[in-house]
Order: sequence, then structure tokens, then C-alpha cells
Amino acid sequence: MGQFRQISTFVEVVARGSLSAAARAEGIAPAMIGRRLDALEARLGVKLLQRTTRKLALTDEGAAFLDDCQRILAELEDAEAAVAARSARATGHLLVSAPAGFGRQHVAPLLPSFLAEHRDVSINLNLNDRVVDVVGEGVDVAIRIASLSDSSLVAVKLADNQRVLVGAPAYLKRHGTPASLADLARHNCLAISSEGSQRGWTFREHGKLVTLKVAGNMVCNDGAVLHEWALAGKGLAWRSMWEVGGEIAAGRLSTVLDQYAAPGNDIHAVFAQRRHLPLRIRAFVDFLRHTYAQTDYWGTSSRA
Repeated sequence: MGQFRQISTFVEVVARGSLSAAARAEGIAPAMIGRRLDALEARLGVKLLQRTTRKLALTDEGAAFLDDCQRILAELEDAEAAVAARSARATGHLLVSAPAGFGRQHVAPLLPSFLAEHRDVSINLNLNDRVVDVVGEGVDVAIRIASLSDSSLVAVKLADNQRVLVGAPAYLKRHGTPASLADLARHNCLAISSEGSQRGWTFREHGKLVTLKVAGNMVCNDGAVLHEWALAGKGLAWRSMWEVGGEIAAGRLSTVLDQYAAPGNDIHAVFAQRRHLPLRIRAFVDFLRHTYAQTDYWGTSSRA
């Protein structure tokens, strides 16, 4: 920093014609300008300026050095201008991670529209259901549908996420509509399994969260399969609104036991803390948040 200040001071003094004029422009004492020039000449081992009380004159070495300094400072200004222009638009590559089902329905279909708005951005979309290491794996944005506790990451809420119990109208006509949680024992419940064990369904009853182990003749570790089974009238499924909102709006599925619905895990965009967040990340997160905030999005966007 000291060397750069000495060089810029040298160029400024020559341009303004005196130490006092350069000092006034910078708002410091002329003596400070003189000390910078002395230090520069001492470091270079040459005399750059012949200074008297009346005028300044460049030495031959000073004239040659001035040309190089002016060129370097001009290139630095150009570089700064280029960076400023680059930061004014989204550019570069994004690595985005999302849960497989959600990503297929609510991230992948949106990418063409985002990239049409930001033509200097490219995206690698990684769909999987494990919790990725955002920092360790170099992920720019991770979509997570869960309670978040990692304080080293920044989380931006994209949308609410409600879990609902659904069944096809044909199934409910044949087997009846459950009126209480106890009624689930008489229904074919299409449950998801994970690593060999069946997950429970969580509801709110009498102000408390309760998790029920339900039973049915089909379980699967893929939520999309449960979705299809429910549509086919094979039983009840406990799904997220992001997955079944379209079918509910179209009347292909109906919700039951809504009075027992438990709070859902919201949908978040998660990214590493950075002092200067690249515009491509901010633009992508804002794009998703704006899209998901559309009043009719969740009722029309289901893509089974």
C-alpha cells in the first residue's frame, strides 16, 4: 500500500505541477507529499524530480518512470471499472443442490426462465436427498426443507411448507373419510420407509405434536411412488403441499384431518456466509423466492 501511494503521489505531483497543489487535492500537508517522494526516490535509488521552491522538473529517469506509472495506473482503473461492471450483472457458475423430488418439480423447471434473464450464468443442479456439506462440497446454494440449526450458514426462507394427509376421491368414497387420528387404524396408510424402518406421521392433537406409526399393505422409500399410489386410489398418503398442491386444486386428491395438521418445515435457500455475496447467488435466491410467492404457484405447479 505504501509503494502504491508513493507512485500515485508522484504522478499527482507531476500532473498538478507542485507539491502544494497535490497536497491540497489530497487534503494533507505538503510535507507529507515531500516525504512520500523522498521515500520513493530512496527506494528506487534514482532522482525523479528536480525540486526548487519555484518549480519542478523531471529527470530523464523520472520521465521514463512517469510513463510506466501512468500506464499502470490507467490499467488499474480499467481493471476496477471492469470489476464494477461485472458486479452489476450476474455472471459465473452456480452449483445448486436440492432434494430430489422437490428439485425435479420446483427447481429444474424454473432454471430455463432464470437463465433467460441471466445469460452470463450457468448452473449445475445436483438432486439428492442427503444433507450436503455446503462449504466442503463447494455448493453455492442448497435448498433445504427442514429445521435449520447450523449457524455457520445463511438461510433465506423461500416459502412455507405444509404437510397434509391426502387420498383420492375414489378411495375416500370406498373407505370413508377419517374424522379422527384413531380412524387411521382402519385405513390403508401408504407410508415411506427409510433404511428399513418406517417413518411415522406427525400431527398436532390437543396442542401437542404426536407421531403415529401407521399401517398399510405398501411402503416405499420414494415419496414420488407414494404420491402415485395415492392418486391411483390405493390409500392415504402424508405428503407436502409442494408435491400435491396441483392435484388438490384439480380435485384429483382431497385432504383429510386438516384440523390435526402439524407445522411444516419451511423451504429455505442455504449458502455459506460471505462478506461479498456474488450477484449470481443473490439473483438466484431472489428469483426462487419471487416465483414461490406468486399466489397461484403452489396450486398449479405440481408436476407428478
